[in-house]
Amino acid sequence: MDFQVSEQMSTMLAMIRDFMDREVIPLEGEMLFGTPEALAVAVLTAQNKVKQIGLWAPNHPVEFGGLGLSMVDHGLFAEAVGRSPLGMTVFGTQAPDAGNIEILHKYGTDQQKEVWMRPLVEGKIRSCFSMTEPETSGSNPTLLATTAVADGDDYVLNGQKWFTSSADGASVAIVMAVTDPGAPPHKRASMILVPTDTPGFNLVRNVSVMGHAGSGHASHGEVIYQGCRVPKTNLLGPEGHGFIIAQDRLGPGRIHHCMRWLGIASRAFDMMCDRANSRVIDAEGGTLGDRQVIQHWVAELDAEIRGARLQVLHAAWMIDQQGAKAARDEISAIKFVVANTMLKAVDTSIQVHGALGVTDDTVLAHWYRHERAARIYDGADEVHKTSLGRRILRRYATAAAPR
Repeated sequence: MDFQVSEQMSTMLAMIRDFMDREVIPLEGEMLFGTPEALAVAVLTAQNKVKQIGLWAPNHPVEFGGLGLSMVDHGLFAEAVGRSPLGMTVFGTQAPDAGNIEILHKYGTDQQKEVWMRPLVEGKIRSCFSMTEPETSGSNPTLLATTAVADGDDYVLNGQKWFTSSADGASVAIVMAVTDPGAPPHKRASMILVPTDTPGFNLVRNVSVMGHAGSGHASHGEVIYQGCRVPKTNLLGPEGHGFIIAQDRLGPGRIHHCMRWLGIASRAFDMMCDRANSRVIDAEGGTLGDRQVIQHWVAELDAEIRGARLQVLHAAWMIDQQGAKAARDEISAIKFVVANTMLKAVDTSIQVHGALGVTDDTVLAHWYRHERAARIYDGADEVHKTSLGRRILRRYATAAAPR
């Protein structure tokens, strides 16, 4: 395998890093202390600058206005913009829109692509993904209770969802609902496009997460579908393929998350090293960086971040070469490895920063609150470890059977 970065991609990454330092990271003060309205204006201004320099939506298809990056190149991009909580949004690759665009591109009809996908890629509208329910296991989407009952040429949806990411302000929801309760578990549900102005779509609240309810892309909405009627032409992909589409969406999506987490880990590491070298702790001018325990933390964390990055690039390379299904072991592994590496980097950097680290004078406390969910969403660590361990043991059992 070859992870050599092309000259074109190297140039693009250099432009992105420069733009992040000049235009995006300075906006974090607005994010932490300003009003949502002021932040929205600042982000829109930055987005327009990204479009002007030709770097908008690099992971999305070229024919719809993106740059069509490979999974490996997109991973490198995601790490570069992941260094700020605002990076993905400024470059038009934020969740859940990025994942929704991917499945619309693969499963959508021509009409669905023109009505929803194109304006999503262009950043003219936003979308949400409505799968998780408060009373069923989010790690097992075969247990859904929300239903979509056929009635003539329509589906009528009823049920309760929460953690419908970015429901606040979205124009359309991709809803996973049971269309055939008598089918085998993995064929019971379908994906359905529901415009959020449809009668019966009720955004109840933005769920408060770690003390912050959020809005827009930062929100996790609780939604109740009450007699919500949409035409059958809003079905995304074949009926009964909801589970399959969800797996297609979540597999590559975990690459996006993991490389973004590596961006967070890298910046937290940079901040930790800068703090260790500048923080004087004795009368002789000695710094935190002179202490052996800090040096060990730096060495260990540097090695862990390097290893995590190589794992993610390998998984991305596997997807590019053989598809997400062939890379399922690699995807499961990086999900829990990189989440924990990132959280360790943030936690260790906070420790080195001392009292400053737990304030909002740096971005570290924001990450500590916001990114703890990395070990839960898109499959909890324990679920990925169990499924990966089970598959590995089955392979050994199969290989040993003839003996």
